[in-house]
Amino acid sequence: MNMIQQFFWNIPFSQIWGLMITYGVTLVKNIVVAAIVFFIGRYLIKWLITLFTKMLQRSKVDPTLYSFLNSIINVVLWFVLIIIVISILGIETSSFIALFASAGVAIGMALSGTLQNFAGGVMILLFRPFKVGDYIEAQGYAGTVKEIQIFNTIITTVDNQTIIIPNGGLSTGSMKNYSTETYRRVDLDFQFAYGADLDQVKEAIRDIQQRNPLILQGPVADSAVVAAPWSGVTKLADSGVVINTRTWCKSSDYWTVFFYMNETVYQELKARGFMFPFNRMDVNIVNNK
Repeated sequence: MNMIQQFFWNIPFSQIWGLMITYGVTLVKNIVVAAIVFFIGRYLIKWLITLFTKMLQRSKVDPTLYSFLNSIINVVLWFVLIIIVISILGIETSSFIALFASAGVAIGMALSGTLQNFAGGVMILLFRPFKVGDYIEAQGYAGTVKEIQIFNTIITTVDNQTIIIPNGGLSTGSMKNYSTETYRRVDLDFQFAYGADLDQVKEAIRDIQQRNPLILQGPVADSAVVAAPWSGVTKLADSGVVINTRTWCKSSDYWTVFFYMNETVYQELKARGFMFPFNRMDVNIVNNK
């Protein structure tokens, strides 16, 4: 008979029975408490998720974001609940927590770029610097926003190319949103030959600006920056006088007004005898023989 057998042989049966009963009662009590905590926790998780969803919906957050956040929060809450239940049952939880922490660090290092894009997507969906349908210019591309995903933003260019831009750089870099404001100003430069009557040139341009119904002729009630059409000399260049024109219109009419001004100014002022100079180089060859 070895030492272990001898040890148990010398313990009275009543004492062994008492220890078994005590352990069994404690185990049953822990199981009951763990079950109660589990069912209450499950109810609380469901209630918290519902409350969080309503809060996001009231704040008009993009549906893509709050469905994703709900999934993340749901996983985190269930993880916390399971750890609590395991702890109540008397199982050591530090090893589980260390394991998940190590796994989280490893995954974070492996997916650092992806996590940056995810964080950028969250920022875009929360603060909404642009929305679907806006015309933006960012990361060297310009187009209409077709879809905002959690990791990427998809835009369509004017020639119908699909561009996928990672949200990480999009949220931290510079961006132009041409659809934010109701009105835009069309700035154009026209160069005329020296000796041209500038008053006649400006009068002809003003007449062109006044004929187009898309061009705003003065301030509007819902904007403090819109002004009447303007033109003036901005530069005395090598080949001629540069006249700048500033024309206000609705943002949706920008390109229509842009092409109208370019084409009409060229056609009408050319017909009136005004010259549009271009850079010219004179080369004189001198024969010294």
